[in-house]
This record gives sequence, C-alpha cells and structure tokens, in this order.
Amino acid sequence: MKLVVAIIKPFKLDEVRQALTAIGVHGMTVTEVKGYGRQKGHTEIYRGAEYVVNFLPKLRIEIAVSTEVAEKAVEVITSSARTGQIGDGKIFVTPIDHALRIRTGETDSDAL
Repeated sequence: MKLVVAIIKPFKLDEVRQALTAIGVHGMTVTEVKGYGRQKGHTEIYRGAEYVVNFLPKLRIEIAVSTEVAEKAVEVITSSARTGQIGDGKIFVTPIDHALRIRTGETDSDAL
C-alpha cells in the first residue's frame, strides 16, 4: 500500500478528482494549504500599495492506494494537474505499513 500526497493548484482539483475516479480511486482527503517552492511567492498591488505574498494557496490531496495502483495514480495526477507554469506542485509517495477501517475492523488492502 502507498500514500500518495499531491500539492496542486486549487483550480485543478475537479480535473484531478475526475481522473482519479476514472482509474478506480474511491476516496481522497483534500486540505487547503499555503506554501511556496521555487517561485518564492509574488507581489500584488492592492489599492495602490504593493504587498508581498510569501505563501501561495494550494491544495493537498492525499490518497491511499494499493501498490499496483500507485504509479498509475501518480501519472494521472501529473497529467491532470499540469499547466506548464511554475507552481504546478509536487507529488510524494510513501509506504503505508498498516491501515484499519474503524467501522468494520478491516485491515490493510481491505480497508482501502
């Protein structure tokens, strides 16, 4: 089992969700986050005054998938979240040692 964590631009959420649903990913956790990478934020002008925005709004998507599906999930997220512009995001894949569905007590792959 793998945990796939993707940081994407907020307006790409629907495309990513639809693409993941199409390959059989049944659930995800989405969190609104702020951060920056190489772009280091940007400046905005509001009512004539210039402000530095250090942290940009992003979405963090977390999905738990079987090892066999993980690579396909990464490909799908990459293709559907890509704009070609700076700040498209990152994907991290980590192993899951154990999973448990609280309601039924199912474990590991059955819990996904």
